[in-house]
Amino acid sequence: MKAKNKSITDRFKAHLTVKGGYKGGKSIQAKKNQKTYKLSSNENPIGPSPKALEAIQQHLQQIHIYPDTTDIRLRQALEIYYKHQLHQDQFVCAASGSELLDIMLRGFVDQGDEVIVSSPYFVAYKMFAAWSGGKVVDVPLQTPNYELDVEAILHAINDRTRIIFLTSPNNPTGTYIPKATLETLLAQVPADVLVVLDEVYWHFASKEDYTKALPYLADYQNLIAVNSFSKTYGLAALRVGYAYMNKEVAHYLRQLCRPFLIGKLSLEGALAALQDADFIEQTVQLVTQERTFLQAKFKALNIEFTPSQSNFILIQPPLPSSEFVTFLREQGISVRPVDNFGAPGKVRISIGNREANKALIGAIKQLEVVL
Repeated sequence: MKAKNKSITDRFKAHLTVKGGYKGGKSIQAKKNQKTYKLSSNENPIGPSPKALEAIQQHLQQIHIYPDTTDIRLRQALEIYYKHQLHQDQFVCAASGSELLDIMLRGFVDQGDEVIVSSPYFVAYKMFAAWSGGKVVDVPLQTPNYELDVEAILHAINDRTRIIFLTSPNNPTGTYIPKATLETLLAQVPADVLVVLDEVYWHFASKEDYTKALPYLADYQNLIAVNSFSKTYGLAALRVGYAYMNKEVAHYLRQLCRPFLIGKLSLEGALAALQDADFIEQTVQLVTQERTFLQAKFKALNIEFTPSQSNFILIQPPLPSSEFVTFLREQGISVRPVDNFGAPGKVRISIGNREANKALIGAIKQLEVVL
């Protein structure tokens, strides 16, 4: 017998009805004769890898054919890229670093399990954890320098803890986790708790005590590193990412990947980009140079900022963040307010080329005159 007064909406899963989905950095609709600069999404200021573009063009006539069923070719290329320090079976590739985060959560988190993050943090951690029915436990970074609170993280771990998300360099602060800090944490995290180190901005880190996850992989089966082709390689629109980890964990997670997961053009572009060392060097050199330029200008203008190891800078604007963002939009410049990342009142500014950065500084100087 049919139940009365029931609707299909009664079958919606509460943990999937998450309010406030992910919102990317906004572009600007240019006014007549106005040049615009998008400094809101941490994109490559040079553009895409030329080798990737060439590879994509060569394969355009094949888009009527299904792509590779698996990620094996990219995994083999990554093994070579990492000079055989990692085996191809230690990689998992997917359609973006974000999708890899989702795969990990599906693989390790059930409803009621806990995931530890440290605000300010990449908002996808919270959103994807909620999709898996997980509870997010926030152990904030220590202000004013946004340092990881190792003691508090260890104290927050309990029998329901499944994943700890770390980011270095961190989005949106631009800060990093020193080697000694990471070592201290890894040595004390229970072996059945997954530690995910998001290192998508690693190319831009220049501090001597910065480290990736790679040196610790042999000792920690519960460690995973996440990387992306969106930033340094300039392939954000193609959506390709990879993670490396213990072979057994990788084999488990690959079972959760859909067939034909990475599109043909995305795959060929990523394979070519891995070979484009000159482009990577050019990108890192430009970002490093312009990071120094912008931070010096912010200092001269008395704009409070957090010293960055990434391709963006977190600032405290001279007026409420929403007003600051609106003012810059009127000048043709888009930047990112990061209240929803856990940094209320702050604004994240992607590092552009010199033209874009001079336009930004010029606009801020105009604002100072108005104030």
